[in-house]
Amino acid sequence: MKLLQFSTSHYCRKIRLILGYKNLNYEVENLTPGLHILRIKPLTGLTTMPVLCLDSGESIGDSTAIWQYLEQQYPDPPLLLADPVLNRQILLLEDWLDESIGIATRFVYYDYRAGAGKHLDTSWLSPIVVNLVRQQYKIQGPAVVLARQRLAQALEILAPWQDRPYLVGDRLTLADFTAAALLTPLQIIPEYQEHTWLWERVKAVHDVCGEPFPPF
Repeated sequence: MKLLQFSTSHYCRKIRLILGYKNLNYEVENLTPGLHILRIKPLTGLTTMPVLCLDSGESIGDSTAIWQYLEQQYPDPPLLLADPVLNRQILLLEDWLDESIGIATRFVYYDYRAGAGKHLDTSWLSPIVVNLVRQQYKIQGPAVVLARQRLAQALEILAPWQDRPYLVGDRLTLADFTAAALLTPLQIIPEYQEHTWLWERVKAVHDVCGEPFPPF
């Protein structure tokens, strides 16, 4: 298998965590935002990342479609639980994190990278990519304010995570992998670094999956 990804994408990180948790061998190919469309649209018909290219020649786009395929084909260890009630909680968390919090993280992260975080990457390509992403997703004033509000709410909702090792049930599930991946970009932003309990949980998930956790 080969994972086509953006190296900094938190949605791609989600799939790397799951692949690592299931102990699957795969290669990674990093693509350049914007130019990636030329590579992936013929494969999936989509313009979003990540894309998982199978040995059979089939390609799967979208992180949700990818985890569903992996769970079906490689069920051990499982991403869900035996209890259907708990599974509904897991799937609700995954959808909320994907569709709301992951997007909010992107807005706040790239707003920071365009301003106070410029020093994090001084290469000539970095500001081009950052500006491209900000234009593509219309990352600007009011939208960033709303994203920060959503993240503040998310931290309140996820607060019980600091008192137990798993978001749902008694072992790691899709909910933990999704939260750990989609919140990771925030760890470079000073105002979020104070939530040490969060980064302890996120790092623990990364350690289990064999995925490097970027330092502050």
